[in-house]
Amino acid sequence: MPLNHYVTLGRSGLRVSPFCLGTMTFGQEWSIGVGADESARVLDAYLERGGNFVDTANIYNKGHSEKILGDHLSANGKRGRVVLATKFCGGMDTTDPNSGGAGRKAIMAACEQSLRRLKTDYIDLYWMHFLDAHTPIDETMRTLDMLVTQGKVRYLGFSDVPAWKVVQAQYEAIFRSWTPLAALQIEYSLLERSVEADLIPMAREMGLGVTPWSPLKYGILSGKYTRDTRPKDGRGASEWVTRHLTDHAFRVIETLHETAKEQGCTPAQAALAWLSRRPGVTSTIIGAKTLTQLEENLKGLEVTLSPASIARLDEVTKPTLPFPHDFLQMIPTVIHGGQTINSVCAPPWGNAPKGDNDRH
Repeated sequence: MPLNHYVTLGRSGLRVSPFCLGTMTFGQEWSIGVGADESARVLDAYLERGGNFVDTANIYNKGHSEKILGDHLSANGKRGRVVLATKFCGGMDTTDPNSGGAGRKAIMAACEQSLRRLKTDYIDLYWMHFLDAHTPIDETMRTLDMLVTQGKVRYLGFSDVPAWKVVQAQYEAIFRSWTPLAALQIEYSLLERSVEADLIPMAREMGLGVTPWSPLKYGILSGKYTRDTRPKDGRGASEWVTRHLTDHAFRVIETLHETAKEQGCTPAQAALAWLSRRPGVTSTIIGAKTLTQLEENLKGLEVTLSPASIARLDEVTKPTLPFPHDFLQMIPTVIHGGQTINSVCAPPWGNAPKGDNDRH
């Protein structure tokens, strides 16, 4: 699938690339990114290859990520063709309790600040970055609807919010004729499949396009870590990485290496190919600090995994889902045992009534 084979985002008419460029590494304030010049080169390369979906947040590198994007896109006349997404909720002033969060005061101030840094009149997709447990969800949704009505925001999405809260927000919008959510951003990868319990099926039911972040699990699925090359005593990797380098992770990595060898690609490309074709996924967020990293990640769109490879990866990464999901897997037998409904074949149920004569 080429980068310029666009897809609509959820139940909306917004066309986006199948890979979204994440820009948390644009800026060096968090010591994980690169400067403005290298960021601009990565951005230009992504756009030149047909990409149009760029994701940032107000807090990324203390606002510098937004500023880099704003400076470059405005100076080069490229703003119009870019689907520019940013986020609110993260606080930018530790002395102000209303700097962060999802209340009306915080949202409206964050939006104005992002517009200034991005040097634009509107934000294409505005994400609530996290759940704010201290703000009623109807206040958040009404404020976001106001921003859409004012023309400052085009589409809305939630990131890192429990499924039940997303549903509550969506129905608040539907019942009150406010702008509904169009997208959901969540962590999703071969090493993070717990979202398949509730978040993914909820998104599909609610018409939300899913944009996974950290598809390589902080670089663990990139291929650079093995049992023999794992960082020792925390050297060479952050705690975010080392705490996930478990025996299970290495079993997945080994299977991923085998799959990549069979498919003639890198482990990272195989991991991205698996994720980008998962049910519900619209556009996978990839990060890149260099042109080389960008090129290597984009090749993941060219990889088509064989059914056998997909099945092997599915099996080694099969998640343990919370109640009632495991329990419900045997319920089709009770509901329609011996029958096939929507391609679901249920084994016969030995305790089922045989007909009207068995009913009491």
